[in-house]
Order: sequence, then C-alpha cells, then structure tokens
Amino acid sequence: MDKAQKLKELNGKLAQYEWKLGKKMKGYRGVIHESAMSEMRHQEVMVLKAMVASLKNEIEGLEKV
Repeated sequence: MDKAQKLKELNGKLAQYEWKLGKKMKGYRGVIHESAMSEMRHQEVMVLKAMVASLKNEIEGLEKV
C-alpha cells in the first residue's frame, strides 16, 4: 500500500471516529458516580478520544515522511 492510499484510508477512519465521538458527546455530562451506565458511557467516550488522537498522530507522522 502506498503512502497516498494509506493517508486516504486513515482520513476515512478519522472522519468515522470523529463522527462517532461527536454523536456520543451529545448529552455527555461526565461521570455520574455510582451509575454503571454513566461509567460505561464515559469509558466509550475516552476510547473514542484515544482512537481519534492516535489516528491524528499516525496521519501527521505519514505526512512528515
């Protein structure tokens, strides 16, 4: 896979995860303690944020090369 194709694929994934994160952030108020559902939502948001950051770093690294 060449660099341009890899960048296109990563940008597609980034857009998808940013959309999912935006959808999850609607109505997100943080962790309401002693609520398992709230803690699960918080974990989902944190995982999506990490995925977005990871994809951005990978894209940035490929663009520098």
